[in-house]
Amino acid sequence: MEVHLTPDLEAKLNQLSAETGRAKEELVQDAMTGYFAELSQVRNMLDSRYDEIKDGKITPMDGEEAFARLRQKKTGHRHS
Repeated sequence: MEVHLTPDLEAKLNQLSAETGRAKEELVQDAMTGYFAELSQVRNMLDSRYDEIKDGKITPMDGEEAFARLRQKKTGHRHS
């Protein structure tokens, strides 16, 4: 398998390899392993949330309402 990187990303990979003494292939392998683990975790969380909504365990909130609550909390913290 070949992986094509942008020149900037390849330079970063080369620099990290030189700094750590680890092979570039090893660094890419570790990065991909971490990426897929994180992706799997996020997908599982989203699937779980979807199931909770579908089953009526939680009620979705309108985006504007969510932002309004966040702004209210932020304002409340400033006055504390």
